[in-house]
Amino acid sequence: MTNIPQGYKSQLSLYDTQRAIERIKHIFLAKMCAALHLVRVTAPLVVDPTTGLNDNLNGVERPVGFDVPAVGADAEVVQSLAKWKRYALKRYDFNVGKGIVCDMNAIRRDEELDNLHSIYVDQWDWEKVITSDQRTEEYLHEVVRRIVTAICGTLDELKWYYPQLEVELSRDISFITAQELEDLYPELDPREREHRFVSVHRTAFIQGVGGALRSGKPHDGRSPDYDDWALNGDLLFWDDVLSCPLEASSMGIRVSPESLDRQLTIAGCDDRRELPFHKALLAGELPATIGGGIGQSRLCMLLLGKAHVGEVQASVWDAQTMALCKEAEVALL
Repeated sequence: MTNIPQGYKSQLSLYDTQRAIERIKHIFLAKMCAALHLVRVTAPLVVDPTTGLNDNLNGVERPVGFDVPAVGADAEVVQSLAKWKRYALKRYDFNVGKGIVCDMNAIRRDEELDNLHSIYVDQWDWEKVITSDQRTEEYLHEVVRRIVTAICGTLDELKWYYPQLEVELSRDISFITAQELEDLYPELDPREREHRFVSVHRTAFIQGVGGALRSGKPHDGRSPDYDDWALNGDLLFWDDVLSCPLEASSMGIRVSPESLDRQLTIAGCDDRRELPFHKALLAGELPATIGGGIGQSRLCMLLLGKAHVGEVQASVWDAQTMALCKEAEVALL
């Protein structure tokens, strides 16, 4: 549900907002590519559902699908490119230490709308080839630090253009596992735990998302066929405008054949073993990788001190949200 903080006013005009969005996307992409040795590539908007390349997310979201008469088959709008990127790295013959980044545009029709969520999702989806020896917590944390440095560096440059921006981010990352977070706040639900922890630490990486905790419940849902549930996580920043955590990225070291085999069984998704992507992965035919998605609108919203994601992206909204924003003089694009 949308809630506009009392007294909120955008720090930028509509014109400056559009120019700032352009600058953020240009500056951050350059920093991200330099930090992780990535090359920008073209990515699909739709995929063949029979390949197993589409992202199942939490398993309940319905992908947008339609028939393609000229092909004589159905197609699905991607929900993310988590699996496509790994397949692309093999096809494009990328070596260890190199990776790809692409603009991912998706429609998630079942998304609940609020200040941070829209049915339109835009991400920098990235993926990088690693060695089997780099499938470690230490390497995961090093990559997280590089991403945070790129985000904070983008904010620093942005303030040269727009000194009126009052946004402050912390480069000091607090790493904590989902189980440690549950042990710390056993009386709270996962969202409340995030709020409590990030309100104090400001920048946090919550590791180990997808598998059941000792309570019997996962911290959050995660599809079993791309992230290794022990070596993944969510990157969150404290948003001073909304007084809540803002998840900027979901990322992780990808499943090995062994962890995919285990996670498919745990998730009750053994039927996916016969899909082309999963068969190739189980057979050891795909490279070891690390990857994730960084929300473009989310990052623009955070760096520009915006109260609603509709201030930095054009989408569709319910009547209540539009009326509330109009009353608060919040301009939706």
